[in-house]
Amino acid sequence: MKKYVYYHDTDAGGVVYYANYLKYMEEARIDFFREKGLKENSLNGRPVFFPVRQCNITYHKPAFYGETISCSAEVTQATPARIVFLQKITNAKTRETLVEAEVTLACVSADDFRPIRIPEEIRNIIK
Repeated sequence: MKKYVYYHDTDAGGVVYYANYLKYMEEARIDFFREKGLKENSLNGRPVFFPVRQCNITYHKPAFYGETISCSAEVTQATPARIVFLQKITNAKTRETLVEAEVTLACVSADDFRPIRIPEEIRNIIK
């Protein structure tokens, strides 16, 4: 996913505010699910939620106002109840890695948000 860095994404110095990288990664994960034919919160109309359980993030270099960045989302592991993504944000022009993260999603029930097994259909699609 490519994204133009707008002024509202930055601080007073024109540097992307650190928390905005989390939004960019969320958008990349949603795009990942959509490209696989899945909505991020349902399977055939049945509610399935994947909240972030854990995020380990490393900031290498900043992105600046006016730049274009690329954000990727790659599944590295799918257990019965979790999906682990390796995510990278790079400068689209120089291809330098700006931010990388390991993001773990849990599968939870729509009724009470308790952990449940990932439906087999979803696990087969994301492998």
